[in-house]
Amino acid sequence: MLSAIYLYPVKSLGGIQVRAWDLDCFGLHCDRRWMVVTPEGRFMTQREFPQMAVVQSELLSGDRLKLHHPDCGEFPVPAVDFEPSRMEVVVWNDRVDAVPVGREADQWLSEAIGVSCRLVWFPDDALRPVDSAYAGEGRYTAFSDGFPLLLIGQSSLDDLNRRLPEPLPMRRFRPNLVVTGAAPYAEDGWRQIAVDGIFMRVAKPCSRCGITTVDPATGRITGKEPLATLATYRKHNHKVYFGQNVIPEEMGTLRVGSPVKLLD
Repeated sequence: MLSAIYLYPVKSLGGIQVRAWDLDCFGLHCDRRWMVVTPEGRFMTQREFPQMAVVQSELLSGDRLKLHHPDCGEFPVPAVDFEPSRMEVVVWNDRVDAVPVGREADQWLSEAIGVSCRLVWFPDDALRPVDSAYAGEGRYTAFSDGFPLLLIGQSSLDDLNRRLPEPLPMRRFRPNLVVTGAAPYAEDGWRQIAVDGIFMRVAKPCSRCGITTVDPATGRITGKEPLATLATYRKHNHKVYFGQNVIPEEMGTLRVGSPVKLLD
């Protein structure tokens, strides 16, 4: 069963939990359609700037975005003006044309994060294909690390928490979809699933990084966990894995409580 849905409108900022949400050609609608970049256009994440975690996102009607920070208050992000020249931004090894949101947004985020930065938007006509080794033609993502969706089994986290000195909440791992009713790490063996009839391909395991060590409530690195414990039993080829990257093959609406059916 699909037990939770999360989306992250701005890459590496705080996420939103919802009861139902639409899938579009990039994944969950509005998921990582905005991104914080350096003045030169390189993506910024909690890996280098853990304080980004405390900037929270809110989606308003008409896909408008509002940001919140405990010290800087709230900031309604202006609607994107499509007329100005676009700027090239870098996400890992990909170069993408993005739309700068504006000077006010840049100033507010620079104050909130504490470093000079810019806010950009992924336009509808931009194309960032999913790695062709895992997806067919016509499969795209926006500013995600590389895949439209991340799925984690609740029982997998439960098993990890039994091994940790202190249990961690699911939001520490920033999934899009959480599934209950399966054995721990059962998702490792899934290849094709249908969520409420929507066909999805389970592409590859998700290698985990230092973002999992950041407390989303404080924006501070809490130590070596959960990576240290995961490395004792989930390490392969010098990488630690937890969760599965998923590619939806259809659009539709996902709802918490929907059945998840294995197709292989």
